[in-house]
Amino acid sequence: MTITTRKRPLLRGIGLALALGSASGLALEAGAREVTWDDIVNDATTTEDVLSYGIGPKAQRYSPLATIHRDNVERLVPAWSFSFGDEKQRGQESQALVHDGVVYITASYSRLFALDARTGERLWEYNHRLPEGIRPCCDVVNRGAAIFGDKVFFGTLDAGIVALNKDTGKVVWREKFEDHEAGYTMTGAPVLVKDQKTGRVLLIHGSSGDEFGVVGKLYARDPDTGEEVWMRPFVEGHYGRLHGKKSTPSGDPRAPSWPDDPDTDTGKVEAWSHGGGAPWQSASFDVETNTIIVGAGNPAPWNTWKRTAPGGRPGDYDNLYTSGQVGVDPTTGEIKWFYQHTPNDAWDYSGNNELVLFEYSENGQTVKATAHADRNGFFYVVDRTRGQFIKAFPFVDNITWAKGIDPDTGRPIEAAGSRPPLPAPGESRGEAIEVSPPFLGGKNWSPMAYSPDTGLFYIPANHWKEDYWTEEVRYKKGAAYLGQGFRIKRMYDDHVGTLRAFDPLTGSLRWEHQEKMPLWAGVLATRGGLVFTGTGDGYLKAFDADTGEALWKFQTGSGIISPPITWEMDGEQYVGVASGYGGAVPLWGGDMAELTKPISQGGSFWVFKLPAWATRH
Repeated sequence: MTITTRKRPLLRGIGLALALGSASGLALEAGAREVTWDDIVNDATTTEDVLSYGIGPKAQRYSPLATIHRDNVERLVPAWSFSFGDEKQRGQESQALVHDGVVYITASYSRLFALDARTGERLWEYNHRLPEGIRPCCDVVNRGAAIFGDKVFFGTLDAGIVALNKDTGKVVWREKFEDHEAGYTMTGAPVLVKDQKTGRVLLIHGSSGDEFGVVGKLYARDPDTGEEVWMRPFVEGHYGRLHGKKSTPSGDPRAPSWPDDPDTDTGKVEAWSHGGGAPWQSASFDVETNTIIVGAGNPAPWNTWKRTAPGGRPGDYDNLYTSGQVGVDPTTGEIKWFYQHTPNDAWDYSGNNELVLFEYSENGQTVKATAHADRNGFFYVVDRTRGQFIKAFPFVDNITWAKGIDPDTGRPIEAAGSRPPLPAPGESRGEAIEVSPPFLGGKNWSPMAYSPDTGLFYIPANHWKEDYWTEEVRYKKGAAYLGQGFRIKRMYDDHVGTLRAFDPLTGSLRWEHQEKMPLWAGVLATRGGLVFTGTGDGYLKAFDADTGEALWKFQTGSGIISPPITWEMDGEQYVGVASGYGGAVPLWGGDMAELTKPISQGGSFWVFKLPAWATRH
């Protein structure tokens, strides 16, 4: 790790951090305030900082700020922008953090920048040196950092996690959690939780790599040292760790929800041994019940016939704990409860989309729930104290794989012929069937927002479909483990993306705004009656939260696929968003890749505020 001043050349190496020796940077190092758990748990109600992915443990992405509101947002102008620089562009999916006048923003290729929030001046930069053989399935993205004490934390594409001094960028600790050549990686933002039993603050992060046949795992670490406290696998029958020792299995060690179907060459139960379930998106935390709530990824391989016993049919086995939401005990890492959105998932619907915690009143009772808009096209409301299904509604058009969700069991009512059939004898691929939503989802990872003012969720959704067929597959370390072929297609001629205001209690659509390009950016709601999101063709846009009227937009120069944030500083409200197109759509998107091909790449962070004249009374 090398520290350089502004007068020296820019050096790049393992653990490189740049500490730019400006007066503001030196003052920051001398007097910066540490981040406490109280700061994090109150993140949603305080306005001067943004300290967590999702803006608070409930991940509602709502701000009580109202200086910028529906009547003056048209006056919003750029305050500054910062370029991530050099040739390392690609997809910029990061949500920024703000603390004590400093913006912390991650970028593609495992980089992290600390910027002066008033001017955009770079204070320091950490540029992780990545080895050969990294295997990110869906671009070299990073979705954000976490902050606690005097450290800032983020994951790296070589299956590692790094802690830096938040004021200098110096490496405090660095941990490698799995083998990147096997397909493990980390793209999601870590989060902090406080175990209410022990009073201990833990750093929680997951792993990525379902498309390479990893076994998905959730980790808890000591934020001061990086030492692993526990690890929990999300494929039933695999054993966890607690304080460095083998702990309990996930579910039944005999893995009854996976078939006993040994591979003839290796003798291993191939699908179970490489079963997916990776929790690659960020967790939420229910402080009252002391529960980490996180999504589990798709089972591997995609080919559902490879997860079927000889003579059986797809759907015979649910393949726990995949494609659903998991409640985890922060003390031990034990699974407290599980609800599965897509049993025996044959479409890569996964379950990683964010879990938003919210409350509502019904029959005179307060219901404490999770809200989840799944890739499978259904919006779920689940009792977060027990993981019990409450209700579900479609939130996109023309769902074909299922007729609905059974209101009694919470299981999908699958449509006949919706699973791709096996290849005919002598053929290398099966007959293609048309499925909607496609594996990219009615909504993907891009986080929605919830406004307690309106009681609505604002969902960045997409209308598209796919042709889907089976192919032969066998596990090979580091190789794609799919067994399915696909091509994404248009559903409508006039739009793909649709921002939808959705009532979680009735399933009714209050309003929608359509976009020609896919929506891959997150959403922010504010007490000012506004909803912000970015578009694939480069605009940051603001809408009236009640009506959906488009009120303002600004062209950032590249597609936006990141969640916006807002904060208050020196009595002014700021809005910030990363710009830079990439991610899964141009890599995997079939017809969508052609549609989005003209979008320029980029890598920058834009900040907006009202001009002084617009705030005078």
